[in-house]
Amino acid sequence: VKAVPISAQVRAALGLADNITSLSPPELMRAILLSPVDLLWNGGIGTYLKASTESNADVGDKANDAIRVNANAMRVKVIGEGGNLGATALGRIEFCANGGKMNTDALDNSAGVDCSDHEVNIKVLLDGVVTSGELPAADRNPLLASMTDDVSAMVLADNVSQNFLMGMSRTEAPRMLNVHMRVIDDLQERRGLDRELEALPSEAEMNRRAEAGIGLTSPELANLMAHVKLSLKADLLETDLPESPYFSARLPEYFPAPLRERFGAAIKRHRLRSEIVTTMVINEMVDLGGITYAHRLSEEIGASTGDSARAFAAASQIFDLHSIWRRIRASDTSVAVKDDLELETKRTLDRASRWLLSNRPQPIAVGSEIHRYSESVRELAPQVPGWLRGHHIDTLEEQTTKLIARGAPEALATEVLGLLNLFPLLDVIDIADITERDGGEVGALYYALNEHLKVDWLLQAVSHLERGDRWHALARLALRDDMYSSLRSLTLDVLSAGDPEETAEEKIAYWESKNQARLGRARAALSELFESGTHDLATLSVAARQVRSMVSGVGVQSDMR
Repeated sequence: VKAVPISAQVRAALGLADNITSLSPPELMRAILLSPVDLLWNGGIGTYLKASTESNADVGDKANDAIRVNANAMRVKVIGEGGNLGATALGRIEFCANGGKMNTDALDNSAGVDCSDHEVNIKVLLDGVVTSGELPAADRNPLLASMTDDVSAMVLADNVSQNFLMGMSRTEAPRMLNVHMRVIDDLQERRGLDRELEALPSEAEMNRRAEAGIGLTSPELANLMAHVKLSLKADLLETDLPESPYFSARLPEYFPAPLRERFGAAIKRHRLRSEIVTTMVINEMVDLGGITYAHRLSEEIGASTGDSARAFAAASQIFDLHSIWRRIRASDTSVAVKDDLELETKRTLDRASRWLLSNRPQPIAVGSEIHRYSESVRELAPQVPGWLRGHHIDTLEEQTTKLIARGAPEALATEVLGLLNLFPLLDVIDIADITERDGGEVGALYYALNEHLKVDWLLQAVSHLERGDRWHALARLALRDDMYSSLRSLTLDVLSAGDPEETAEEKIAYWESKNQARLGRARAALSELFESGTHDLATLSVAARQVRSMVSGVGVQSDMR
């Protein structure tokens, strides 16, 4: 028809003036695109949205020139996509800059590609078992059809996981802009990423956003995530990690239960097994560890992609993070609270990953490291709250109360905020092993020393330092590692002079009485620093040196491995 009649209800839904009673089809489609609604769903073919800075000629979709709208004129809150190329890359960024919410079409309709991947990999498996006579040819298609819901559930789980990552990435985008800049630079250098082609911000635009306190938008983050995953997969496929026992054992998880039960041996022989395992490992590491997890480990301690994958697998199992992440994501609270809870867990993941890469034989033997630490962490974890002292307890209570007031489940908030206090158990378990003393005795002493010497107070001050550029970030990490290392050596020092039956306080008192001169000098310097109220990189570096000077050398020698 040439004109479509517009009813009162349609005028209200599309936010049209009262005098509009009829529109031509192109006008009506434009009105739909410009309607003041919550969600606009695009499943069609064609580019309907551009940036105000682009011309229709720039878009290159002449058929829809009469319909297309500018992103900054749109009144919808969210755009969801089932079609491809519904918006230009610049249109997406402008829409988000104006308060709208959208990703990239590739992320929103990634289920299609994921479904195809599963279909191809399942058919490769079934064709093999039909050829070998394990499955009658007539049973192939009915078996395929019977797994439709299983595959749907797996694909949707991947989509949900990816969207949780996007939510958290948006939450911390302004804080992480410096790191995102460095990831983009690295992809440009190593993978030939074309910023302009991928509509990723230029250096000048990044600097402008840094000054304005703005991070990457959702479509930019979606784009970056995709390139990071592709790059990490390429790295991992060049190693033997996908074939190693710990990781290759995960291969059956990719396939629906009916195939796992009937064709376990054939799954192990799958000709694309390395590619499947690599995809599983990288998706999990990026979705749960974050877009910049592997890059930061590379920057901070020179870890390869394989090192990062191993560290992620070991650290997440040792601290049972998968269970915590599942409970956070399933909890009955706001998305903002879930994001904050999950981001808090990443502090333990990051520290534990670095610790494993710096303190254990390399490459990390994932299975044996999990075996070495996880059981002891679970045994000692319930004792940690009783070992905490002073301001440590106050800070924990204050943070927990705030999160609960925002709607976080009490038990979950307590567990998540207490997680970082479990990180030192890695050192505690090692010290107990070296000295052949009980883990409980070592733990009580470690945490008592932490409070007594105010090391934790200094660690907190380090956490509050500006992130700044890469060198600032590395300086912060070096300081933190230095303080943890000193605390480890001091615990060994005090332990070697004390008896197992003494309390932690008695051991510390005896140690201090034997080392008065050395400790007195360090104490005086630290007191001056605490009173000065200046806690920058310089003063905290001096503080770390003073803490280190308290070590007699006895503990350090016994700590050599």
